[in-house]
Amino acid sequence: MLDLTLCLDPGGPRPLYQQLYDSLAAQIRDGRLRTGDRLPGKRSLAAQLAVAVNTVDTAYQMLVAEGYLEARPKSGFFVLEYTDALPQPSSAAPPVRDAENEEDEAAPPVRFDLSTGAVDTALFPFRTWGRIQKELLYAGGELLCHGHRQGDGELRRELAEYLRAYRGVVCSPEQIVVGAGVEYLLGLLAQLLRGGTAAIENPGYDRSRTILVNSGVPCRCVDIDGSGLSPAGLEESGANLCYVTPSHHFPTAVTMPVGRRAQLLRWAAAWPGRYILEDDYDAEFRFDMRPVPSLQGMAGPDGPVVYLCTFSKSLAPSIRIACMVLPLGLLERYRAAFGGYASTVSRFEQQTLRRFLEEGYFTRHLARMRGAYKARMERLVRELEASFGRDRLRLQGRHTGLHLLLTLLDGPGEAVMVSAALAAGVRLRGLSGYYMARPERCPANTVVLGYASLADGEIPALAEALRTAWT
Repeated sequence: MLDLTLCLDPGGPRPLYQQLYDSLAAQIRDGRLRTGDRLPGKRSLAAQLAVAVNTVDTAYQMLVAEGYLEARPKSGFFVLEYTDALPQPSSAAPPVRDAENEEDEAAPPVRFDLSTGAVDTALFPFRTWGRIQKELLYAGGELLCHGHRQGDGELRRELAEYLRAYRGVVCSPEQIVVGAGVEYLLGLLAQLLRGGTAAIENPGYDRSRTILVNSGVPCRCVDIDGSGLSPAGLEESGANLCYVTPSHHFPTAVTMPVGRRAQLLRWAAAWPGRYILEDDYDAEFRFDMRPVPSLQGMAGPDGPVVYLCTFSKSLAPSIRIACMVLPLGLLERYRAAFGGYASTVSRFEQQTLRRFLEEGYFTRHLARMRGAYKARMERLVRELEASFGRDRLRLQGRHTGLHLLLTLLDGPGEAVMVSAALAAGVRLRGLSGYYMARPERCPANTVVLGYASLADGEIPALAEALRTAWT
């Protein structure tokens, strides 16, 4: 294994993947990395540098595309011969691989997947959803034609009523835009707000930052505290946009109290052109009380808040339905810029969801899911505490969402915990992977456990596997 000398600056002006690419490319050009050298595996280098695996994968793929490296299936990444002329990429394209789910070739099979994007597919309402779709399919050909560009009006009316009743959102159906996932809608919104700068939560969801940056909106990482995003850090960032998850911060599970929400709204109201982008992440899965009302509801229909939510967790990730509620001041700008764009969601899916909401199936389905996930979380907590002892563990996030933060108080270090768990067949991520800046602030020995896709019968074996791996 090569002993690489790399120094990344999480607070620097260039993204971490670009810094890693620049450093490796320079070492290839000056001969410190020689032809045929095999680079470290993506997971091991990510753990060494305390960055996300996607950061290393992106840098490696850029080096492959520019002819610095060769990707050999099941072998890894190797340095190609470098000359003063620009190296030419191989004529054969490297195989496309899913970096998020990719396993190290030498790792054992994954028995327990604790990633946070999974859901329990057994809870999907197959019979009801399928019956509604079948009825719609045989009802006539009208749904084969184009619908409203912001989404079918009947669906938007049902969404407005549901969001009002259960999330405290104050809006008309005309303010709602239906799209194929929050990523798509956030990309449109970023183009609409291009020219601004966004403050984002640190730690946080790196994919949102990627979407904003790719759409021309630079980002500034603002640290969170026990109440969520810091107002002082927000002011210091110089941003005019603020991307937050106030109802359930990912990944720390902090719920922003009403006083902090009022501070954010005062920040937004202080200058024209400031907006808060509220991602209502996992808010429907609150186990200890009724879900906290939205920030948008505090601001009102023409307040400086854009509300985003998705049905990927409450239904399924592959049903690409999300919605965005635009303040009236942005709605006309949106229609001027994107009013000609066709809706990206099938009308059959839209109308199925409309009836699912209208006929009361969705609220009953959510109640069933909350009960199942709460029972699973509680059993996981019991088994972990029984395996490790309560005095060795700190578990956070029991009140909301579908993941827990586990801190092993006498642990060997996060990187060792992640690699030892993988060797035992448990895929999970360390908390530091979600720090986009100042990773030294990350609590030690802390990992993220997504439990949504676990079978109930697997939980005792999972707890024992982790105990064995970390002892």
